[in-house]
Amino acid sequence: QVQLVESGGGLVKAGGSLRLSCAASGRTFSNYDMGWFRQAPGKEREFVAAIRWTGSSTYYADSVRGRFTISRDIAKTTVYLQMNSLKPEDTAVYYCAAVRQAVRGSWLLRESSYDYWGQGTQVTVSS
Repeated sequence: QVQLVESGGGLVKAGGSLRLSCAASGRTFSNYDMGWFRQAPGKEREFVAAIRWTGSSTYYADSVRGRFTISRDIAKTTVYLQMNSLKPEDTAVYYCAAVRQAVRGSWLLRESSYDYWGQGTQVTVSS
């Protein structure tokens, strides 16, 4: 089992920044691919960003590429999502997810590929 706990959400004005954290515990963190998803009110959960267990590859949704950065700290067993130039449309509950060494990196864009999920953290961007 892997336990994931997100933090760092909050209220920020458009153009501002936030850094989300996802602390992992349970299994060997370094063996897991990690992803961030988000769900806005009335919408389906969507992919935001992912990072391979090796840290060698990252993936981003088109809507956040160039503004968000995903990273991981193996020693702290934590994955981060640095969010800059935030827009009101970024408002959502953000979820952290984990899967043990997905066969293909492209699979990390799919919600169904992940085995473990955090409880989510709310991000609200005001205009």
